[in-house]
Amino acid sequence: MTHSKQAAKRVRLNLAQRERNKAKRTAMRGAEKKVRQAAGADQVAAGLPSAVQKIDKAAKHGVIHKNAAARRKSRLAKAANKLAAAR
Repeated sequence: MTHSKQAAKRVRLNLAQRERNKAKRTAMRGAEKKVRQAAGADQVAAGLPSAVQKIDKAAKHGVIHKNAAARRKSRLAKAANKLAAAR
């Protein structure tokens, strides 16, 4: 139990923010996974911009650090190029 009204409100706000962050993180990871498991080059080309956009939004909203976002985008692009070259 909290000791003050302010602490109780912070608990409520933190729970709400955690749920929003979890949704953004899950969407970001799902978009990355979709690109990595794409069957063809056209699917990779279609999914990559969407995944990059979700990564950027997660970084903008503080869900992940901006350097982590850059690293994820770099690795994803590298994987997408490898998939496109292989298929």
